Amino acid sequence: MEITLRQENKNDFESVFHLIEKAFEKEEYSDHKEQFLVERLRKSDAFIPELSIVAELDNKIVGHILFTKLQIKNESQIFPSLALAPVSVLPEFQGKGIGSKLILQGHEIAKSLGYKSVILLGHQDYYPRFGYELCIKYNIKMPFDVPAENCMVIALTENALSGISGEVIYPSQFFE
Repeated sequence: MEITLRQENKNDFESVFHLIEKAFEKEEYSDHKEQFLVERLRKSDAFIPELSIVAELDNKIVGHILFTKLQIKNESQIFPSLALAPVSVLPEFQGKGIGSKLILQGHEIAKSLGYKSVILLGHQDYYPRFGYELCIKYNIKMPFDVPAENCMVIALTENALSGISGEVIYPSQFFE
């Protein structure tokens, strides 16, 4: 299975919309509107084109991942970071390592662009394999009520989370 990863382009938008819709269709902890979130984020200041990545197999898009800008803010400082949301793989291709490839490629690109950390809400059994840790370990809080075991952060460079704490400030598009 030869998977190719590349930056998403405008011609991919419709395919990616349907892919995200299918990927989350049967997901229990989903509002099933992730595809609309991606559309809103693409039009926002939080969007980073290089961090909207598709996975292709035989010229068909089978996976997508999006990282967008966010901030961690405390009383005295604001720290730039990224949100990973969502990572999507067509159901018939899940469990084949495509999501992992997208995550790892996204981390590399984010690092090359100077980003130091990524925050996500996700399955507590999946993301730690990539180095994600609980946000509470760093006194990083979400702006909404979610289980602590699903709020995770990763340092993309050594000591990137040293001295960082505060509340996550998501782009407004996450709440529309």
